[in-house]
Amino acid sequence: MDKEWLKHKNEFVEFDVRVLKGNFLLAIIKKAKTIPKNQGITIIQNFEPIPLYDTMKNLGFEHYTDKKAEGLYYAYFFRSEVIEADDKELPLKPIVMPRYADIDTQIADLAVHFWDNIWNKQQPAIELKIKFLLSMSNAVGSGRIRQSTRELIKAYHLGVTIEQLDELFSLFIWNQGIGYFSSEIANSSLFKAYLLIKDLEKKGVNRSEIVSVLTEKFGEKNPETGFTN
Repeated sequence: MDKEWLKHKNEFVEFDVRVLKGNFLLAIIKKAKTIPKNQGITIIQNFEPIPLYDTMKNLGFEHYTDKKAEGLYYAYFFRSEVIEADDKELPLKPIVMPRYADIDTQIADLAVHFWDNIWNKQQPAIELKIKFLLSMSNAVGSGRIRQSTRELIKAYHLGVTIEQLDELFSLFIWNQGIGYFSSEIANSSLFKAYLLIKDLEKKGVNRSEIVSVLTEKFGEKNPETGFTN
């Protein structure tokens, strides 16, 4: 589709995120929110910034990405409307991709496209929130509690109920064994997040507010669940 605004891409604010460490996504969102309607921002990255596309769309941006060279992408975002859509944004998106690029930019490209195929698949046979529950269960089985906590929060954001979580945690006791559950899960960030959801729901807190609390408590600042340098 022809994008008339691309004629003005050289006038866009440039933001080179290759030098950023930690959660560069938050820095991009903060910068993007300052862009007025009918203006744009150019994100320079060493891999295609696919996880950013939906985030920027939720803020009212269209996009076009140009691969300038191996390991050099210019993603142009044009703000066709101003949207305040924080509730639509999936929490705790992956921010590890730049670490792959530190090793090899081609590995980063492969990883981000693999991620896109798994989590952004068009017309998936498995509903996204169920995928997150399956991924959460796989992570528990492999002892990856950090990942399982993040998947729990995403699944809850998408509408998973307390009743579904109750049954899933019962399955963890059944499949992992009561000893493993008692020593490894019952005091983990995963179980703390689950109990926090139950407690806040009993108090009548709405889902979007609960997700905000979960994201803050179990986000990048938490050494048990975050990814920081």
